[in-house]
Amino acid sequence: MQKIGFIGLGRMGRPMASNLVRKGFQLIVNDVNEEAMQHLVELKASKAASIADVAAQSDIIVTMLPSSAIVEAVIAGEGGILANAKAGSIILDMSTIDPDTTDRMARASQEGGFAFVDAPVGRLASHADRGESLFMVGGDPEHFAAVKPLLNAMGTTIYHCGPAGAGTRTKIVNNFLAVASCQLNAEALALSERFGLNLDRTLDVVYGTTAFNGQLKIAWPTKVLKGDVSAGFTIDLAHKDLTLVMESANFAKVPMPMAAAAREAFSAARARGFGGQDFSAMVNALCDAIGIDSPRLSSNSPHRPS
Repeated sequence: MQKIGFIGLGRMGRPMASNLVRKGFQLIVNDVNEEAMQHLVELKASKAASIADVAAQSDIIVTMLPSSAIVEAVIAGEGGILANAKAGSIILDMSTIDPDTTDRMARASQEGGFAFVDAPVGRLASHADRGESLFMVGGDPEHFAAVKPLLNAMGTTIYHCGPAGAGTRTKIVNNFLAVASCQLNAEALALSERFGLNLDRTLDVVYGTTAFNGQLKIAWPTKVLKGDVSAGFTIDLAHKDLTLVMESANFAKVPMPMAAAAREAFSAARARGFGGQDFSAMVNALCDAIGIDSPRLSSNSPHRPS
């Protein structure tokens, strides 16, 4: 049986690794958080002492990490994956990072005799908990086929977007729409609140027109509109992703004024202390700034999930 290395057991990585173990994969894990590793050990994963240890023992090495710099250090740094992996190993990076870093890691992997696949994740942490993630995959067809059983164990929807780097670039496009829509929704609902409109009626109208969007109909009623701002995906991380959007767009010479405006709105929310809250709490940040109550669904609202 193949050994699967998994590096990065944060809010997304931990449930993904857990699903792999539950579905019969032989896992060896590493993270800076000892408690997260212990959770996987209790599920019958093995704990590695270092990144080098993971790389040396694994046939496929999965990384799920918070930033481009950390991904580069883990893969290409001293004591990292490339310096210690077995010949022919596959590196599967599921992090959300900048395309330039993905391209460098793909080239370095190929030069070292390894395969590289980028498969950033769509959907929320709650989907990862249930094994319902979406993956945008970049890589050669044969390498995509090799990692697809893992992706099937962690998610329900998988798209092969093209060669290495295509997954990361698709994620940049997707996250721009997902994150920027939160600011759009925040402004619309703050305006509705200031007008004194009934929230249920406003949502009825919006859901029945082309103004509809997935964040407002699917995510927000389960989070901020019922008063839950515990982080599924934080404002800080959303700000990071908008920064990736802007940097990637600048490199590609694509002007994105709406992305720039959304990023500054997220900057303002972070400055007011909302950074650790769920990104749907952008409406709370705006309402707090203008001194009005934040919109909330009543306990008997037809839009409030049970």
